Amino acid sequence: MNNHAESISLMPVPDTPAPDISVPVMPVLALLGPTAVGKTVISLRIAQALNYEIISLDSVQVYRRMNIGTAKIRPEEMQGIAHHCLDLVEPDDEYNAARYAADASAAMATIRDRGKIPLLVGGAGLYLRALEHGLFAAPPVDTNIRKKMILHIDKEGIDKLHDELVVCDHESAARIDRHDRSRVLRALEIYHATGLTWPEHLRRQQRRIEVAHPCTGRERAAPVPVNHFIKIGLNCPRDLLYQRINERCQIMLNEGLIEEARGLLAAGYSPACKALQAIGYRHVIAWLLGQNDYEKMVEIFMRDTRRYAKRQLTWFRHDPAITWFDWQDEKSILQFAAEALKKVVGGFIGGSTGSAVSNCLVSTV
Repeated sequence: MNNHAESISLMPVPDTPAPDISVPVMPVLALLGPTAVGKTVISLRIAQALNYEIISLDSVQVYRRMNIGTAKIRPEEMQGIAHHCLDLVEPDDEYNAARYAADASAAMATIRDRGKIPLLVGGAGLYLRALEHGLFAAPPVDTNIRKKMILHIDKEGIDKLHDELVVCDHESAARIDRHDRSRVLRALEIYHATGLTWPEHLRRQQRRIEVAHPCTGRERAAPVPVNHFIKIGLNCPRDLLYQRINERCQIMLNEGLIEEARGLLAAGYSPACKALQAIGYRHVIAWLLGQNDYEKMVEIFMRDTRRYAKRQLTWFRHDPAITWFDWQDEKSILQFAAEALKKVVGGFIGGSTGSAVSNCLVSTV
């Protein structure tokens, strides 16, 4: 496992500078929603109709060797549409929102060079925010601290570590789910390395920004193309969504998730590495290690996936820029995407993209 200290936290810059009007506006469509809501099917329809290429917005699909448990699209399902930000790193590599923002930005540049438009598809709200707004700098942490924390988890369990976080950083403990191993670790690392809580670091940095920029209260990043995000959210009745989640979990198990997890362990990857703590993998591995019976493992796997979907919805509901549609209303989604795209570029879309937008507007009227 790569335990290099991170120098960037996963918290967003609070505001984005006004765009330079001399820089062309670059449209980016984002298709968002909870796990199992049906984003993949709709994304392929949009990409075919409007000349998009797809960028995965998923924090686990970046890992190689992890296909079934991440619901990663298979090559034969891509319908000839290029997909980006899949299979970027090994399961024991350290990957975070900062790396994703860099990788997704590179993918967007590649897509635009080909005369197409990026379509982000997924449910990783934090990664989207990192790409859209950037990240705060955070203090580096000695790798020995993380090693001690991981040993502590192995011995005492994550609940014990979260209890410790309640004592030393109650603000972070209140906003971090007690089973979110990565963020509990990060909050404790920052506290033990610096003597200050994560929220206090953010407050101090914000004060420094306001002193340095008294007129704007924000820092201007290096010049980059101005991305205009068009965000579409998929809605599904809660009972139906949970039914779909339960069915998907069972399908994953039937299609080989157990064998996939067993293979990762056999390849030498530690159960403690971040990637293997993802939903599904951690549950199956716990069963393989004799910590649960099969029925209990399945029950907890489904329950935790439903809870994750609920957290995703809560996150996205706080973003007023998202326009929500019923998950089955393909016609309205396509029409909205085409109209929004045409509006962003002022109607001056050339080549195959312009033709695709015009055809889509005509066909959906």
